[in-house]
Amino acid sequence: MSDLSDTICAIATAVVPQQGSVGIVRLSGTAALSIAQQVFCPAGKPIWESHRLLYGHFLRADGTFLDECLLLYMQAPRSFTAEDVIEFHCHGGMTIVQQVLRSCVAHGVRLARPGEFSLRAFLNGRIDLTRAEAVAELVGARSPEAASLAMAALQGKLAQAVAVVRERCLAVLVELEARIDFEDDLPPLDEASIRRELRETLAQVRDLMATSQRGALLRTGLKIAIVGRPNVGKSSLLNAWSRTDRAIVTDLPGTTRDVVESMLNVRGIPVQVLDTAGIRETADTVEQLGIARSRSAAREADLVLLVIDRTAGWTCEDSEIYMQVRERPLILVVNKSDADGPQIFSPSKGILASVETCATQATGIDALETAILSAIGADRVQANNSEFAVNERQYESLLRAESALAKVMETVETKMPLDFWTIDLRSAATALGELTGETVSEAVLDRIFSRFCIGK
Repeated sequence: MSDLSDTICAIATAVVPQQGSVGIVRLSGTAALSIAQQVFCPAGKPIWESHRLLYGHFLRADGTFLDECLLLYMQAPRSFTAEDVIEFHCHGGMTIVQQVLRSCVAHGVRLARPGEFSLRAFLNGRIDLTRAEAVAELVGARSPEAASLAMAALQGKLAQAVAVVRERCLAVLVELEARIDFEDDLPPLDEASIRRELRETLAQVRDLMATSQRGALLRTGLKIAIVGRPNVGKSSLLNAWSRTDRAIVTDLPGTTRDVVESMLNVRGIPVQVLDTAGIRETADTVEQLGIARSRSAAREADLVLLVIDRTAGWTCEDSEIYMQVRERPLILVVNKSDADGPQIFSPSKGILASVETCATQATGIDALETAILSAIGADRVQANNSEFAVNERQYESLLRAESALAKVMETVETKMPLDFWTIDLRSAATALGELTGETVSEAVLDRIFSRFCIGK
């Protein structure tokens, strides 16, 4: 765990060489203000008070001006970390921002570790663990829906829901322990009330767990591979779907030599679509490499779109490709549906849905998206209208709480002594406390915050 007496610094904004208009360098710790007063020359007669912007210049070691910038001072505890925080708002781009950072380090400030600002905010009681994780999820959100989930957690809605459940556990635990210690002085235990309270608490835990699927889908998204033989319209389908000319389209077989990637948002879900090289037998070495990558992309995809040509029907080549990808969830896409062709006799085994499209006219895309969401169960997951969603770590804690509560129920039903009731109930309360950080180990904190970016 970090020593909170030292002062840390980091670049708090994404830095793009020669392109950023503003870059922020952040300091947090007891020495932040004194160091700022050494490296910053304000214009006029400054008033160094909290939450006031100062205009001036950042100084080099020899006293010359390095950059014209703004300084924001946030005095403890009215800051994100609950410590003294200084932010230098400099001109963007890599050169200036890195020189400002190096100058701060030269004055004795330590470079922050990944997630250390958020870790300090947690350790200083500024935020709980669900809010800390929500900061990282908000920064990394890949869709507006994912950002909304993170924002709800950042506002404390997940923490509040967990607190309600944990409080119920603790209330029952206190009641049972009082009976153990002062049984002769208290009226008989109302077992029916205890059972009802435990059932309702277990149901609330399971309701929280049910939000995890939606959260995982919105956070990580899907990987979809478009496969098929050459010239069935795979690249045209990608272009129509993404509304761009992302992939090159010609009448020549083998035009796509490598996997072409496009990021789409399908009704709120981030989707990585991989347009692959047409799979066929070929003597072309470069095309062979592309086909090998196509097969690899199909194996790693969450869902495979097997595209066939409506005018040609189901061919022997389609059968060969089907045999190579049939272990993955499959949707059959019958492209060029505006033209006539033979009746299609495709295998039904393993194919979750069949959709007709005409990529050149951009028709059938809505039906394709509906089929995709249905195939992965996203339509059912999206029906869960919870404002927040638990992440993988939080789900694991809830799973332990669920198991412990189920054991308590079993202990109650088998008429075990009250001491046995409290053992698993205490385990459930501990597991729930891990979600918000009330009962969490240093190893868990290291695992959580190591995944954060440096400036957070």
